[in-house]
Amino acid sequence: MDHKERLRRALNHQAPDKIPVDFGSTAVTGIHALAVEKLRDHFGLEKRPVKVWEPYQFLGTVEDDLAEAMGIDTVGLTPPKTIFGFANQGWKEFQAPWGQVVLVSEFFRTTPCPAGGLYLYPEGDLSVPASGYMPGSGFFFDTIIRQEPIDDDKLNVEDNLEEFQPISPEDLKYFEAEAGRLAKSDRAVVATFGGTAIGDIALVPGPFLKHPKGIRDLTEWYVSTVTRQEYLHRIFSRQTEVALRNLEKINQVAGDIVEVVFVCGTDFGTQDSQFCSPKTFESLYAPYYRKLNGWIHRHTGWKTFKHCCGSAEIFMSHFIEAGFDIINPVQLSAKGMDPKLLKERYGDKLVFWGGGVDTQRTLPFGKPEEVRKETLRNCEIFSQNGGFVFNTVHNIQANVPVENVAAMVQAVKEFNGDK
Repeated sequence: MDHKERLRRALNHQAPDKIPVDFGSTAVTGIHALAVEKLRDHFGLEKRPVKVWEPYQFLGTVEDDLAEAMGIDTVGLTPPKTIFGFANQGWKEFQAPWGQVVLVSEFFRTTPCPAGGLYLYPEGDLSVPASGYMPGSGFFFDTIIRQEPIDDDKLNVEDNLEEFQPISPEDLKYFEAEAGRLAKSDRAVVATFGGTAIGDIALVPGPFLKHPKGIRDLTEWYVSTVTRQEYLHRIFSRQTEVALRNLEKINQVAGDIVEVVFVCGTDFGTQDSQFCSPKTFESLYAPYYRKLNGWIHRHTGWKTFKHCCGSAEIFMSHFIEAGFDIINPVQLSAKGMDPKLLKERYGDKLVFWGGGVDTQRTLPFGKPEEVRKETLRNCEIFSQNGGFVFNTVHNIQANVPVENVAAMVQAVKEFNGDK
């Protein structure tokens, strides 16, 4: 099978010839730029600076030669702008605090923090407050909360809708051009169009906005899911209306090449519990997910991708009812996220995209043989009757030993019968 057919069969819960593999197609299935550089060295690939396509988590571009070496079946159709509101263009060299020289956008502009570390600015505008901070010993950026005082009597839904606007002609042309470029690829296209992330906690603070208004503090947002549900319903309703209109336009110019669309990254699970109850999920989130997923399934051939970290087993049946086809990252280390249980209960309805190896303990701290054994075990469990795309539990981080990542890659190839 080729890459596309392999993924399609897995997505349709049919056994492919091999487990399809994804690294780098989305912002939650990627590889840190430092790890990308180490992997390129490990596989003996040409030495050149890694492009940082996602500066928030400092994810590096997985180019075709590395994708070939790792056995990757996917490629990403990414948004026109980063989470900090600037386009990836005019690439320039940048020396990261840990010494690595990478390529970043010409709009990637930082200033030193007096206490150490770096500030990063929305749209690269140094005249406004910074929206990102990388600690001196860090490897990625944290969002800076810029919450104006909240007056419940003056809350305006429009303030929390500033970023949800009709797609611009320029962005539509971008998607059309990217679709044309990726149509020539032999890999399966996983698209992130944006604008469908209902309550995504990574986006709530508005790191892409120069002066965010409304409810932008993460704690205040979670409180609002209990105390301001009517306000959130109004936000989600308007957001969904705009998203559906945008998807219709995007589908007309880019839809034919897409296999999977990233819909939402809202996390509902913690390490051992949840951020809300299933009842709250059904009343506050599910109605809008159903509208989005319903439109996609009626008008396209895309499979819908839901990211949710943590202890999320309690939500799996609700994700299915809300129309999601795929769940990621399958956080094995969280409470109740046993691979056998998940596969037995939900494997005929949900595709597990991730869960190949634990990234909290095994991959960063285990020995290569431990990584190999866990990878083989999880491949055996999740791959039964299709419905599995190999990826780690979230992104591969900066200082994960390259020999462990290599052991994981080799274990997947071993399971797939590759040399």
